[in-house]
Amino acid sequence: MTRKLDAGKLVIASHNAGKVREIQELLAPYGMDVISAKDLNLPEPVEDGETFIANSQIKSLAAAKASGLPALADDSGLAVNILAGAPGIYSARWAGPRKDFQRAMKKVQDAICEYDTIEAKADRGAAFICALSIAWPDGHTEVFEGRVEGEMVWPPRGEQGFGYDPAFQPVGYDVTFGEMEPAGKHEISHRADAFRQLVANCF
Repeated sequence: MTRKLDAGKLVIASHNAGKVREIQELLAPYGMDVISAKDLNLPEPVEDGETFIANSQIKSLAAAKASGLPALADDSGLAVNILAGAPGIYSARWAGPRKDFQRAMKKVQDAICEYDTIEAKADRGAAFICALSIAWPDGHTEVFEGRVEGEMVWPPRGEQGFGYDPAFQPVGYDVTFGEMEPAGKHEISHRADAFRQLVANCF
């Protein structure tokens, strides 16, 4: 049986301000007193899992055990079809130590262009994937995975969101995540998909 999450303090196991802000907005209706791992000066664990789910569990368990509170972790990234799912779990690493996502988006663009031919352009299909893990100090976890399909665009457009958002255009829209207002993105994003599952099961 899925464990329920009681109202009260919840640690967001992330040092990424953009990600923490999105999660806080998504949790706002549920009476959670949210605090980030950065606010608590919690160390960032080594993310050596081979899947989004494994890495989200590593982060949530580390934060829950260090803080003594329930913790929510998100592990998410961009999976480009023609790149066999890359950058995938290494999405943040493609941005380098300075978290330069302009560089990361250009790296994705260059990799896709290597598949272009005289006859045809490369498939630009991609998906954002998000695994959400809630962990309790006793080691119990619940995990939910969401995704949104779309395609890569170049050049990047928009200054909303964060990460690869300006280069990703979801299916059925003519704007990128970087051009969407936060409320619109929250309705359709990979993180929103995972949150709907989390809320349905844990609240």
